[in-house]
Amino acid sequence: MDLFDSIAADAQFRRVGSAPTPAHRAEADALLEGLNPEQKAAVIHQGGPLLIMAGAGSGKTRVLTHRIAYLLATGRAQAGEIMAITFTNKAAAEMRERVGALVGDAQGRRMLVATFHSACVRILRQNYDPAGLKSTFSIYDMQDAQRLLGMVLKAQDVDVKRYTPRSIGARISDLKNELITPSEYISTMGSDPVSQIVAAAYPEYNRRLRQANAVDFDDIIMLTVQMLSENPAIAEYYQRRYRHILVDEYQDTNHAQYVLVRHLVGIGANAVAPGELTVVGDSDQSIYAFRGATIRNIEEFEKDFPNAQTIVLEQNYRSTGNILSAANAVISRNSGRRPKKLWTASGSGDRIVLDALDSEYEEARNVIRHIEALNSEGADWGDIAVFYRTNAQSRSMEEMLMRSGIPYRLVGGTRFYERMEIKDALAYLQAVVNPEDTVAIRRILNTPRRGIGDKAETAIMAHADRYGLSFGAALDAVTQGETIDGLSPRAATSVAEFWTMLADIRTQAESGASTAHVLDELISRSGYLAKLRESEDPQDASRVENLAELLSVAEEFDVERRQSGETEGTLAAFLERVALVADADQVPGDDDRRGAVTLMTVHTAKGLEFPYVFVTGLEDGTFPHRRSMEDMSELAEERRLAYVAITRARKKLFLSRAATRSAWGQSEAMAASRFLDDIPEETVEIGREPTRETYGFSSGTSTSSNSGIAFGSGKPGSLQSTFVKSQPTKRLGSPAVGGGKLGQASAKPALKLEPGDRVKHGKYGEGTVTGIDGSGPQAVARVDFGGTQKRLLIRMAPLKKL
Repeated sequence: MDLFDSIAADAQFRRVGSAPTPAHRAEADALLEGLNPEQKAAVIHQGGPLLIMAGAGSGKTRVLTHRIAYLLATGRAQAGEIMAITFTNKAAAEMRERVGALVGDAQGRRMLVATFHSACVRILRQNYDPAGLKSTFSIYDMQDAQRLLGMVLKAQDVDVKRYTPRSIGARISDLKNELITPSEYISTMGSDPVSQIVAAAYPEYNRRLRQANAVDFDDIIMLTVQMLSENPAIAEYYQRRYRHILVDEYQDTNHAQYVLVRHLVGIGANAVAPGELTVVGDSDQSIYAFRGATIRNIEEFEKDFPNAQTIVLEQNYRSTGNILSAANAVISRNSGRRPKKLWTASGSGDRIVLDALDSEYEEARNVIRHIEALNSEGADWGDIAVFYRTNAQSRSMEEMLMRSGIPYRLVGGTRFYERMEIKDALAYLQAVVNPEDTVAIRRILNTPRRGIGDKAETAIMAHADRYGLSFGAALDAVTQGETIDGLSPRAATSVAEFWTMLADIRTQAESGASTAHVLDELISRSGYLAKLRESEDPQDASRVENLAELLSVAEEFDVERRQSGETEGTLAAFLERVALVADADQVPGDDDRRGAVTLMTVHTAKGLEFPYVFVTGLEDGTFPHRRSMEDMSELAEERRLAYVAITRARKKLFLSRAATRSAWGQSEAMAASRFLDDIPEETVEIGREPTRETYGFSSGTSTSSNSGIAFGSGKPGSLQSTFVKSQPTKRLGSPAVGGGKLGQASAKPALKLEPGDRVKHGKYGEGTVTGIDGSGPQAVARVDFGGTQKRLLIRMAPLKKL
């Protein structure tokens, strides 16, 4: 296809630059009604790149959707020229629906509203050959990718118990997010064992992916970026095709996504005038560094994109004044951030409730008491959410909810598409679409058992490696009658029957059979469904129900495709949709939450809101997490995470902590979270306090009379003042003192470091001190670990001077 002919064919839909009619002008003016001045400025902006710094609850989705509708109403763009990128399918669907409500469903359907990954998959499907793929390429999720990497590591005689596929895979993922190729990594890698393993595994893992005609999630963006950079004509096509690029949650982008945006907009390209770029985000909500997100993308937007304009949205339409005061106070302690202060016109609202309990079980009981009280006052269970820093904290809360008979929904358990039977069924579908998919085929080769054991599988794999074949090609060779060393005649017959069955169903799919029909055929003819039905294991009965649910999903997808007029590649499209379902897409919508309390981590809660929110585990070492307390940048991210947690609440916020918490079978005294110190006294009320017996006092309860100060300060009359005998307060600027594991760890003598000193870190390896900030217990070392810059609190970091 001639790309520029395609562009010309699209020209009939454009009216860019034409003067809007009076009807269109009235339509455009109506879109501005009800917007505050900053929102209005963001909607009508024209010209250079625009950064909308949208504080929590400031109506960013409304601004984005109205901006898109305004572009259409004023004739500055046609729907087909708009690409809006979000981070979840749910957010994309919401945006498409809301724009459709403003401009009509027909217009909404012509826009490309997609996640980064789904947008890139579309580009790769259209340009698979320049990307080094075949049109039927598979998308491996984390489980599939780790399974393939495990094969690579075992073939390279790596101890996979010590160097797990998960840990090595995480390193490779980080490299791909930074667009670092295997050859580039080899030239800069360290000499430690993990780096050596990664250097050997990375290229072989990529080779096996391509042999299987597959990509992992990181490849989806990396290959797109490489393809666009190496093929200027293709890049120019997309730059001409999409003249308006809008990116939501820009603070969550990684380096690869940043480079992708530049390619799509045309920054640095001479052939095409850059398109209009709009990014929306909030640097105060950047909490995904562990996934490769880099806060610099939003903090340095004006440097990256010349002539950029920034509009700050500070009016909050979600929370009460007291909740916002707490959020502003907590986040204000982060240095170097762009000043922003959320405010609301809806009044102060209820004060924040602060509770301190003896243990995590008492904390859970206390949360239950509050929940029952809210419910008795008319709150639906679904209006209530309980947040925690790590999934492990949910155990005590779940136990108490079950004992109390309160319905709850745990978000973050085993996802539907990660269940064994669902993965098996999808692997059958994948083997039909892509006969070279090694991971999928090996997963189902003997599932259910059909006489192809480990010995036979090893023989087939050895044959494939010997002759440079994919695993599927080796199975085809067996089916064609070729003899393979080590493969018994009986096993060969089973292989031929298995492969012939897949080929027969593949023919049906290529002839137009529906996804539901193909799925039904596979689980029936393979014997998979019959095996589950014959089982007396109660879990297998549930697995049958899950397969029935998957069949329903496939039927709904088929109906949707028929209604849209799309009939080609239905099976591949279904697998693509399933593969691109994000974690956040599993979170129930507002309508689905009714009748059950929601339990989730704060990371999962980002982007959501609830009338009543409980944030638990507010102790130093829990929240902020102990891993973050030595690194200033990680501690800053923990503070942003606390800000996210607080700003999820609409009506009332409850904060709690446990004075002792169990870990590894032992009870540990916990200091109050330093974040509690920042909350203004006038916004809070003290609820429960721990009993004196917990701290070695003779009898009675706490006599704290301070009703406002956060119980982390240690000031006279505050709750922390009752903890001093067992766990004195530890603060960033205070000398380390005893009590508990954290106290013991921080009581070590501080290192004396100077610029130029060589040090070794327990996690980052060897590095060079490039500078020292502060002095005494506040001293922070700036260390260069071979290109990775870290700011470490000297008195707490596991540093050794070399």
